Amino acid sequence: MNLTNQQLAQALFEQHAARTHFGTLRQAGKVLDTATAYDVQDELVALFREARRADVVGYKIGLTSTAMQTMCGIDKPVFGRILSDEVYRSGAHIDLKRYVHLGLEFEIAVKLGSDIVPNGKPLSTADIAACTAAVCPALELVEDRHADYSTLDAASLIADNSWNAGVVLADWQPLPDESIVRPARVFSQDSSTETGAVDYRHVLASVAWLAQELALRGSHLRAGEIVMTGSVVRTRFPVQGEVWHYEVDGLGTNGVNCAQAGA
Repeated sequence: MNLTNQQLAQALFEQHAARTHFGTLRQAGKVLDTATAYDVQDELVALFREARRADVVGYKIGLTSTAMQTMCGIDKPVFGRILSDEVYRSGAHIDLKRYVHLGLEFEIAVKLGSDIVPNGKPLSTADIAACTAAVCPALELVEDRHADYSTLDAASLIADNSWNAGVVLADWQPLPDESIVRPARVFSQDSSTETGAVDYRHVLASVAWLAQELALRGSHLRAGEIVMTGSVVRTRFPVQGEVWHYEVDGLGTNGVNCAQAGA
């Protein structure tokens, strides 16, 4: 059966509503190229927006590091949309019962101060820095729905809005010197501390990549939008009751409480 992009998006929408486990499009007999997968994502996000009366407020970039690409078996970055009803503040209570299988990714969020329109030209990190209003430590909520990573493919991930299920933002801060690399730490009360590094050149280069990808699709980044720029450590899968902390030297802290409010 030759399903349309709208039908594929509707099927994904219904899978989320029914809380079914993630399955690839290939397993369902559908093979898509990257451009078509983003077309399906467009349709799925439109369904989410209508059902939730939400707006697109930015983008997530995923698989920006070799480690994350290896984890997912995909050799290039992907992007998805962030919706307004899934933007939380540091310290938010995240009830894991709302999700099939939630992961946390620890990133730097960029808030844009002006539009970014490549106009067919390469973008430097200095170009992106000039368009950046602020940055902050941020967590991405990733709903992988118990995906089998050994069978994962880029098109299936892209079509499912690259698994974005929200973001948790700390206080916005001025962009540090882009040549700076800062230590970062991630830990919970039940885990040892994992260390990583925030390289602001990598952060800005990720935004430049996204701007070029959107230009290929006839779109562009806009002032006021948020861009999540990829995890600096491996994805963590919290259990109910854990409190996760994320610290970036010189930028601040962020965290979430994975328990029901008042619990």
